[in-house]
Amino acid sequence: MAVTSEATTVWNGTLFEGSGTVSLDSSTAAKLPVNWKARAEGSDSVTTPEELLGAAHAACFSMQFSNMLTEAGNPPESIQATAAVTFQPGTGITGSHLLVSANVPGISEEDFDRIANEAKATCPVSQALAGITITIEASLA
Repeated sequence: MAVTSEATTVWNGTLFEGSGTVSLDSSTAAKLPVNWKARAEGSDSVTTPEELLGAAHAACFSMQFSNMLTEAGNPPESIQATAAVTFQPGTGITGSHLLVSANVPGISEEDFDRIANEAKATCPVSQALAGITITIEASLA
């Protein structure tokens, strides 16, 4: 069964002076402010499309990695993944860097690295981001 998730943005005004809100409609988990200044210069109180994309990438990777580790006989105790998505005004989204730390009892460093890279390449969000560079730093906790 296919699942469709929805989010809505309401934008008011011009790109540079305006602002909006992003609502996570399917879960009703959040309604978040967005604006150009935060996107172009950064902000610690206003979200950006890249932050939301990073959340999606980190969550998707963690799920894929957990499943692949389990299928390989090494179920993880925990995985922490951060996706740092880079936006360059005038160019667009240029990359996503996954920073991963996981507690996986009994796995070799070699198998851990191999599975982390496979998960990076095969998680559905990574596949959707095929037009940008995706990098990973993964370490055992």
